Amino acid sequence: MTATHEAELPEGGKPLLTTVAIGASCLAFVVIGALQALYGPAIPALRDEFGISPAVAGLSLSAHFVGALLGVLIYHLLRGRLNNRVLLGGSYVLMAAGAAAFAFSPSWALALAGTFVIGLGFGGIDYGLNQLFAVGFGHRSTAMLNLLNGHFGIGAIAGPALIGWLGADSYPEIFLGTGVISLLILVTLGGVAAREPAPAPAEGAPAGGARVLPIIAVFIGVYVLHVAIETGVGGWEPTHLEAVGYGAATAATATSAYWAAMTVGRFVAAPISLRWSAPSILLVCCVGMAGFLLLATVPALAPYAYFGVGLMIAPIFPTCLPWLNRAVPGVGAAGAYVIAASMIGGVAFPPLLGAVIDTMDVKTVPLLLFLLAVVCGVLSLWLRRNAPDPGGVSGPRDSERTDAVTPL
Repeated sequence: MTATHEAELPEGGKPLLTTVAIGASCLAFVVIGALQALYGPAIPALRDEFGISPAVAGLSLSAHFVGALLGVLIYHLLRGRLNNRVLLGGSYVLMAAGAAAFAFSPSWALALAGTFVIGLGFGGIDYGLNQLFAVGFGHRSTAMLNLLNGHFGIGAIAGPALIGWLGADSYPEIFLGTGVISLLILVTLGGVAAREPAPAPAEGAPAGGARVLPIIAVFIGVYVLHVAIETGVGGWEPTHLEAVGYGAATAATATSAYWAAMTVGRFVAAPISLRWSAPSILLVCCVGMAGFLLLATVPALAPYAYFGVGLMIAPIFPTCLPWLNRAVPGVGAAGAYVIAASMIGGVAFPPLLGAVIDTMDVKTVPLLLFLLAVVCGVLSLWLRRNAPDPGGVSGPRDSERTDAVTPL
């Protein structure tokens, strides 16, 4: 196959995703990244418009994530009955309809319903496109997934910046704009294959259910823990930095830099994943997370250490998904399980961490997260031994073989 950026050809001869569809998918991830990040900056305007408290306004993000979790599960359940174009198209329409409802809602109850509908579409797009990219590019799937999820980060940075530029009162127009873009993406769905080819067991992949279930469980553990660390740093970094002597502006800037590192890390990981195996990347990321979180206990190094944590976390989600599909090729639900688990971790862990901090001291945040990173590292070692990745890149010399991956 030539370096056309198209997905690898299934048995029927057509790629799973054409070049246009790949570009549209990256744009879709910019949109969902922006949507997830827009709720917080919109809270002041929501409070003024509907006369609600900050806690009630924060329910918008909770409703979004509940919808997203259901969107993942519904998309997975319907995969065997409906084709990719119908499911992705329905997800884009749901996201656009929810954005319009949220933008023009006359009451808070209807606005919450709008965020729930946004979440349904969001979950379908997140799961559907991640799965297509995980199986559609062969050895390049990890690189392409890092690129796809890097665009999510671009949206997460751009959304709040847009509200900062236009003002919180402009949130209806911004949400409506995301809905319009979602509808425009519909015209590119002809470039998405209706169905993926049936997975063939990879050489050396575990076949027995007794082996498969622990592997899936450990992958879920990795996803829950790394998302817990991700949201834990994002939610508590400003408080921790202020507690060790930094000003509010510096703490906010350092937190923005942390989220930017998540985006940069995925783009950097894309070419790295063409030379290094998924097990190696995961292990390095877990060790790196733990090391930088230890450095964050030193006040003078903390802002820079959190940036390093962001770089290390970034590749884990997109790197492990293709590995999971290769490790348990006969379990189509595996991807849905880990993506749903990551969403649950993102919602449930910040309050749990807050409850622990209430009984201790906010200065213990990096140490608590360090312990989670250590557990994540132990799980990565178990996967490296029990779920080898024979279908992936095996080492730094793979790119030098004549049958190695094609360049991006």
